[in-house]
Parts: sequence; structure tokens; C-alpha cells
Amino acid sequence: MIEAQSIDQVQKMLTDQGYVCGRALATVVFLSLKLGRPLFLEGEAGVGKTEIAKALAAAFGRRLIRLQCYEGLDASSAVYEWNFAAQMVAIRTAEAAGGADRGTLQAEMFSDAFLIERPLLEAMRPDENGPPVLLIDELDRTDEPFEAFLLEALSDFQVTIPELGTIKAPEPPIVVLTSNRTREVHDALKRRCLYHWVDYPDFAREVEILKARAPATSEKLSREVVAFVQELRTEDLFKKPGVAETIDWANCLLALDVIDLSPEVIADTLGAILKYQDDISQLQCSEVQAHPGQGPCPPGRGLNGRAARAEPAG
Repeated sequence: MIEAQSIDQVQKMLTDQGYVCGRALATVVFLSLKLGRPLFLEGEAGVGKTEIAKALAAAFGRRLIRLQCYEGLDASSAVYEWNFAAQMVAIRTAEAAGGADRGTLQAEMFSDAFLIERPLLEAMRPDENGPPVLLIDELDRTDEPFEAFLLEALSDFQVTIPELGTIKAPEPPIVVLTSNRTREVHDALKRRCLYHWVDYPDFAREVEILKARAPATSEKLSREVVAFVQELRTEDLFKKPGVAETIDWANCLLALDVIDLSPEVIADTLGAILKYQDDISQLQCSEVQAHPGQGPCPPGRGLNGRAARAEPAG
């Protein structure tokens, strides 16, 4: 358990690492640290769920251990594997030398020397810098059996290896789980965590985020970029741009020495904020970059219409 003095301290600590968040998120992070409970974050892709684990690791000077989830992930892949190739070499070497005792050889084969540690086991090991930050990223990509396995790990902060027994963390790691909510995560797992929905930031906070993550962007361009991205999020898109895309786009515009947004600039850099062709085609419906044979766009549609509506507030 990490002693966090206050919510304000946590908020400032995250801000110092370039992670700008509201008080609600800072509060649940504070409680997670104070109570030693895993933190479960849900939200759309690109809103900063993964980044908070990185910020915590940097702020506390802890090691970040990341378990990237995927369909078919099982306990052995997440906890440990035996180095079978090295075991076979050792067995053949012992046999060639002669006189190898079967029981002794078996014990040696299933020792730490041949154990390949995966993220969950790594997180249970003692660390001179303190317990690591364990990021279990995109948990919704896995299936229910893996969730059931995690219950032991997150309840008692221990894992079991049949050949070695149960390994328990001397001090619980800081655990952050994320989900893009492509499916519902089971209630039994959520009950072991503190929960927070990470939403898209409002205009002022997103400008502040851009200032922290792309400080070379001018105030005027930052406000234009954020206004345009927030306008896009109101549209019927297959994948709405997240904060990560806002930052990427600003960096692209900086690389192009752009001072002001224009329909031409937007059309040339749409790939930084939209990742699906249908969404890009919808935005390209304008006289600036019309597809051959395409009719005129309805009023207010296309790049010109959005650029006009996405003027920075205030």
C-alpha cells in the first residue's frame, strides 16, 4: 500500500508526469493507492486509460509490467512457461555425463533456472524499488476462464505453479486494469476493484492535455485542433477520435509547420485522427477534396462545414 497524502497531491503528481485528469479520476486513483485495491478503468480507446499506469510508474519510480490481453490468452502465458529447449539440453548433457539421478534431475529441471516468468509472476516478485505497477491492458479481449483465473491473483496477490507451489507477493503491486468495453467484464472481477469510467475530456481539459503532451503547439492552433476533434466526436463515425489522436494530429501539424487549420490541411492529415476509410470518406465529402462522380455535400457537411463550425470557443 502506498501512502498518498491527498487527492490534490495525486492530481498534481499525475500532472507532473504530463497526465491531466479531473478530480473524479484523481479521487479513485487516490483510493486505489490508499487501500491497495486494483483500479479498473473502462472507456473508449484512446482516452488515456493505459497512460495512467505509465504515469503512476514514472511518478513513483516503479517498474511498469504490462500484460497485453488478447483472445485466447491463458494462465500459463500470463504467469510462466518452462524453457523446454534449455531443459532438453540439460537432460542430454546429464545423460552424456552418466550417473544422473532421476529424482535430482527432475527437481533441477523444474527450478527457477529454467522458469520463464511472464507478467503476472514478475509482478509478484520482490523489487528493491518497491512493488511494480502491473498493467492488465484491454481485459475485454480475453475470455471468461482467464477472468476467473485472475480472481485468485487479484484477491490474494498470489499465483500457483504446480511444480513450485504458491508464490505470494511480499507487497501487493499497484494494479491497473483497462477495458474498451467490447464486452462486459464479469461482476466478480469488478467487485475486487475500484471502478471508473474514463470519458472524453471537455474542451478546456483537452486543451490542457495538449499543452502538456505537445507543448510546442501554439495556443491558437491547440484550440483549433481540439475544437475540430470535439466536433468530430458529435458525428456518426465508426471510430471517434480519442485524446491520443488529438495529440498525434497536433504533432503532425507541428511537423508540417502548420499555423492555422484549413480544409486543405485537414484533408491532407485525416489519417492522423481517423483510422477507418468510411470515416475518412465521409469527411472528404467537400469541394476541397471530392471523389470523382460524387455529388455535392449537404450544407454543413464535409471539411469546409466542419472547419467553419469548429471554431475555438472564447
